[in-house]
Amino acid sequence: MKRREFITLLGGAAALPLAARAQQSAMPVVGFLRSTPSAPFQNLVVAFGQGLKEEGFVEGQNAVVDYRYADNQIDRLPALVADLIHRPVAVIVGDNISAIVARHATMTVPIVFATGGGAVRNGIISRPGANVTGISFFSGGLESKRLELLRQLVPRGATIAMLADPDTPTSAAEQMEVQAAAKTIGQQLINLDAGSDADIESAFVTFVQRQAGALLVGAGAFLNSRREQIAALAARYELPAMYFSREAVVAGGLMSYGASVTEAYRQAGVYAGRILKGERPADLPVMRSTKVELIINLKTAKALNLEIPPTLLARADEVIE
Repeated sequence: MKRREFITLLGGAAALPLAARAQQSAMPVVGFLRSTPSAPFQNLVVAFGQGLKEEGFVEGQNAVVDYRYADNQIDRLPALVADLIHRPVAVIVGDNISAIVARHATMTVPIVFATGGGAVRNGIISRPGANVTGISFFSGGLESKRLELLRQLVPRGATIAMLADPDTPTSAAEQMEVQAAAKTIGQQLINLDAGSDADIESAFVTFVQRQAGALLVGAGAFLNSRREQIAALAARYELPAMYFSREAVVAGGLMSYGASVTEAYRQAGVYAGRILKGERPADLPVMRSTKVELIINLKTAKALNLEIPPTLLARADEVIE
């Protein structure tokens, strides 16, 4: 091969990745930010992508999604937000805690949140016309119903344990509701907080020592990210457990009753797509995601030698076998 041909070939090869990078940089960039690890929540990524696609945006074709995860280390969030703003991104999509951090970091970059509970109460939206909008799904107000459903699976008079995430903004209200509901019906309740893996292990030991007959797992990103660990411990100690998310039941939990977070992230993807098209967050009202679902895992019930009442099965939105 002649020297000139060789140089031309090298130049062409080098130009390809440059062209690819140039094409990518021309695409709008969406910052996808969560306070959790990535692995347990890939279903939310898929749902978010579906929402974007509904608005005509496909990752890698006409949009770039920059994924950032704090791995439950909340102090990492400010730096992650700063990186996204510096890139820059056209919009940031975040869970409750990451959206709050982003709101304090920028008043110009659009922010779309997906969170349980009221956005104003959680500190995400401080005034009308700001750069923030999003999806608010049910998180509070369902605890008494979860307790009622769980009681159908345990002997009368059995003590029910509750595991709560103290770092979740809605945790205090959640625990107060469960305690009030338990007091009304005369239900014995053990309530413990868990903010680390060691806390979870220790809590289960206490539940068994105090002869709990079932477990109510509270809401929150941390406990949801540890759903496989909690489901495994519940199986080991033969504790029927009620969760707030479908994902926990897919991971081996017995039963869940709560908002469809997957649906909320699909809707967040739709909002992100509308912002990429030029709409302002101030013109997009906070959307209330009202889909609530009861999910039952019959395989887990069988492993616990637990018979699910036919009336409960009839009410289920999904039965995993």
